[in-house]
Amino acid sequence: MTPVNDAVHGPFHVSGVRLPEGEHVDLWIREGLVTYSPVPGATTIGTGWIAPGLVDMHCHIGLASHGATDRAATEAQAVLDRDTGVLLARDCGVPADTRWIDERDDLPRIVRAGRHIARPRRYIRDVSVDVEPSELADAVSFQSIQGDGWVKIVGDWIDREVGDMTPLWPADELKEAVAAAHAGGARVTTHVFGRQALAESLQAGFDCIEHGTGLDDELTALMASMQVALVPTLLNVVENFPGIADSGEAKFPAYAAQMRSLFRAAPARIAAAYEAGVPIFVGTDAGGVIAHGRIVDEIATLHRAGLPLEYVLGGASWRARSYLGRPGLDEGDPADLVVFAADPRRELATIAAPVRIVLRGRVIA
Repeated sequence: MTPVNDAVHGPFHVSGVRLPEGEHVDLWIREGLVTYSPVPGATTIGTGWIAPGLVDMHCHIGLASHGATDRAATEAQAVLDRDTGVLLARDCGVPADTRWIDERDDLPRIVRAGRHIARPRRYIRDVSVDVEPSELADAVSFQSIQGDGWVKIVGDWIDREVGDMTPLWPADELKEAVAAAHAGGARVTTHVFGRQALAESLQAGFDCIEHGTGLDDELTALMASMQVALVPTLLNVVENFPGIADSGEAKFPAYAAQMRSLFRAAPARIAAAYEAGVPIFVGTDAGGVIAHGRIVDEIATLHRAGLPLEYVLGGASWRARSYLGRPGLDEGDPADLVVFAADPRRELATIAAPVRIVLRGRVIA
């Protein structure tokens, strides 16, 4: 897709049912902003169901399996996401500087988390900032400045000396790191697969959990009581955990067994988290092993796990925007919206086929 009317922000007119309120509205776009006051001479560009632009709550625009992408590849990733209706992305760590995207009216907005923070030889090469535990709090303080109100810590990974997945950090260092993030005005999230790192992250006061496959009944209840958010990236779990286990079987059988166990339990555990009241959001983990432009696949995977479609869609649109403190479709908000031909809360096929995408007041054809 390419932007149309590239020189001028409308004026445009959209008519239909606004989500999540479910009320019929006439919405105008003037100078890139939403208004509910009629704008003379506006061109009607869509009718149907109107949703705030979709959100990928866990992706990596600027990251590939080998590390940082160049500018052309980064742009291509952003365009793939945009053309599915993803107009806001929470970047959960990249080694590339993507601030130049902020100057582009035709690319999604990004909420950044700086770079992943890990320990030496305990994460993916050329991706993370690697520090020892005593340096963790300082690294978090620095990355909170580099990001947009978020910091990402790698909580567990395979320990080749142990032959299994183990936490990267002592519990007291984690608590200091979370305190440093909060002191800097940032929220902190963590990559965790196993139970121990997940439990220690919750005890340390993390704001959000990425993946969270180590959930059990006790930790689910704790997350719900604390209202700690979960971004399951279930598509990545379903598509890649079995292969990860197979590749590690010969040298690390205990690790392979744990990955298979987490894979088998993940859908039911996420459904239980939803039933318990854990706030769940939609993130693809695109960049690296998952291709960009797969937000609908993640929505479908969560829905198949037992989450209601309307709830999942909200976790990829209006609920996600509220959680990130970003605008929706109120008077004067930036015109970032998606129009669907039918009610997207009812059919996955509808979400996969938006009839109109508007980014920063510009129509994406």
